[in-house]
Amino acid sequence: MTYRYGLVSPEVLTSYDGLSFLRAIVDGSVPQPPIGETLGFHLVEADHGRVVFEGLPELRHYNPIGSVHGGFAATLLDSALGCAIFSTIAKGDTWTTLELKFNLVRPLSKDTGPVRAEGRIVHRGRTVATSEGDLRDRAGKLYAHATTTCMIFPAKA
Repeated sequence: MTYRYGLVSPEVLTSYDGLSFLRAIVDGSVPQPPIGETLGFHLVEADHGRVVFEGLPELRHYNPIGSVHGGFAATLLDSALGCAIFSTIAKGDTWTTLELKFNLVRPLSKDTGPVRAEGRIVHRGRTVATSEGDLRDRAGKLYAHATTTCMIFPAKA
């Protein structure tokens, strides 16, 4: 599948609630974010409180010690966890990551094949939310897991 990458204006972004915006990315109505083109991953599923990104670890992601750089897995998980929270925000609200806790449990390689980062909401307060997630291959083998805390900025009335 061919993906379109790019940005939308802040006015377009805040004209959607979070879930509608994420679903618009999945269906191609708005572009996938540019970081996905850079690292080779994309948003594939979005539901309230749950999102999935898919990526393919490749040789271009390798670090000097001969494995996929941990930043590849961290970026997929950061995206999934943040967007799980994003899927719960109202039209006009904004958000940002405050903290990311990330654990690698086995190395990725160019031979791993496609991986899926799934993020799930744990707690949604008025201004703070947390989520958790994992990065697995197609067989379900765990490669990394993470948690995040995000700050939510309600729209000004």
